[in-house]
Amino acid sequence: MLRAVVACLALVIALPTSAQEMTLPRVTLAKVDWQAAAAAVPGAPNTPPAQAFAPLNEAAGALFSDIAKSPVPVLLPFDAEGLAKAKADAAPGQALGSADAFLQGGFQVTHFFLPGAGGYDTAFALKTPDVRELADIRYREPVYVMLSGLSALYDLDGPPLPQGQPVKDLDAAFPGILRYLHESYVRYVFERYGVTYVASIYCRDVRPRPRILGCRQADRILVRFLQSLKLAGGSPRAEPHTLAPALSARPEKVSTDFSYFSPGFLIPGTGMKKADTGRADYTVYANLRFPMQAPPAFANSQSFNNWGNCDFTGRSPRRLGRKGMSYSCKVNGLPLTFDESAGANYSYPWRDNFCEHRFFYVGQCPGGVGHQGQDIRPGFCKQFNLGADRCLPYQHTVVAARDGAVLRMRQQEALYLFVNAPDAHLRLRYIHMNPKRLDADGIVSGRALREGEPVGEVGTFDRFERGTTYHLHVDMQVPTKAGWVFVNPYMTLVAAYARLIGARGTEIKPGDPVPPLASVPPVIEHVEPPRIPPNVSGTPLPPKPPPQVQESAAESVKPHHVIHRKHRYARRKRASHPVD
Repeated sequence: MLRAVVACLALVIALPTSAQEMTLPRVTLAKVDWQAAAAAVPGAPNTPPAQAFAPLNEAAGALFSDIAKSPVPVLLPFDAEGLAKAKADAAPGQALGSADAFLQGGFQVTHFFLPGAGGYDTAFALKTPDVRELADIRYREPVYVMLSGLSALYDLDGPPLPQGQPVKDLDAAFPGILRYLHESYVRYVFERYGVTYVASIYCRDVRPRPRILGCRQADRILVRFLQSLKLAGGSPRAEPHTLAPALSARPEKVSTDFSYFSPGFLIPGTGMKKADTGRADYTVYANLRFPMQAPPAFANSQSFNNWGNCDFTGRSPRRLGRKGMSYSCKVNGLPLTFDESAGANYSYPWRDNFCEHRFFYVGQCPGGVGHQGQDIRPGFCKQFNLGADRCLPYQHTVVAARDGAVLRMRQQEALYLFVNAPDAHLRLRYIHMNPKRLDADGIVSGRALREGEPVGEVGTFDRFERGTTYHLHVDMQVPTKAGWVFVNPYMTLVAAYARLIGARGTEIKPGDPVPPLASVPPVIEHVEPPRIPPNVSGTPLPPKPPPQVQESAAESVKPHHVIHRKHRYARRKRASHPVD
């Protein structure tokens, strides 16, 4: 397949302390063969592409309103040609019924369809009990299939992408099709009309259960999905197709406060196999609006900082039940405090924790597993009273980082924001906001968001309320020849934060002196003045201890084995997809 390659040069920017390099991503553009696509439209031989696709766009527009904006031919499990013919054959005034009747293979729309410079993205749902051939798949929830038609692919540095496996049974219908099992998705990738198409399902490569979709089950559903695809729309462009990453002008002013450690420089001993190295990626993948509404914000580890659970690598002492207790993670022995509001949690410098010790699959991490994104604490920790060791949720607003569309099913904790713009094609995932609040606010699939628009509030939700620390998890994926893959968002967030505060930060490289911490003190909601009633002799009694809120007190004095079991349950989740 012929392609035009766009190379984006690195930007070298001088800072007072050292040279900091921010690099733009490289993309490869598709050369779309609209003539071949038009020839494949039934009943339209030798018809100009725009004319051939006009009836399809009109018919499919009943369910996919922006389909004509797609810069690549759109494949969907939808018979747009059949609907167009039915409309043409209908008598005047005759009702045709719902366009849903022309969906193929039992798949249903999710109201998420986003075209843009990078192609198009969409998702479909399938309830396996409704399909006779799949009725033996006893997965309780609907299965969601994600589909992208890509006019640009990102060329990544670092570890090579996996090699796909040829699929002989499908090669006749989809020449050159490859199957991948990567980052907990089974995916099929094929090329048609000069465009790369990717269909994928989140799955677990384990024995299936009612709440766990096995990858072999997902594979069967994907084959059915591929066999249901038909040409449904799209519009050729008169001008050459482009997707050109760019970096907005960075502030000239240098912040006296904001500093950050180099990308890939983890807390010592907190990488996989006790390594200190993450992914030293200086790429700014897009110009984003920082996802917190207002500064300050602090990017750092949740598991290996104060009150963290060390990601179950061991703590000493094991039992922690009192606010302020000293402990350490066994991986490095660094001193920590059992207090979520501790100063080091709410202070500069920032710290990258992409690829930190986790057992999620991440192809860009040195060991192939790790933390899939970046954790961000908001500006301060608000506690119910002086004795609380936890932060109260819902004190800070989360906003959309770019114009885009939401992919999120109701009751789901994770939220995807898809961005498909002339300078970037990516998807961001926000985690730990309360799903009931998101449902109430209508933050569900198909919702369009504008940059800076409130999305929700920072929470502590992780399968259940107060299942994690008070923070926002943000990760980023870009489309490649192997489909969508995780990349390090750290430098993208550094650049976004500098624009938010109007001043660039200072990079601290390994071996550089670390500036003294300037911590943000916690906010206490209820502080009662000490009550000193006189005794019989007139001597004041000692002050009465401040009252404990029931929830916070129960959490802070809970035996370690109960806390451990609670977090062990949270660990079993695989929140790698908003609709898994």
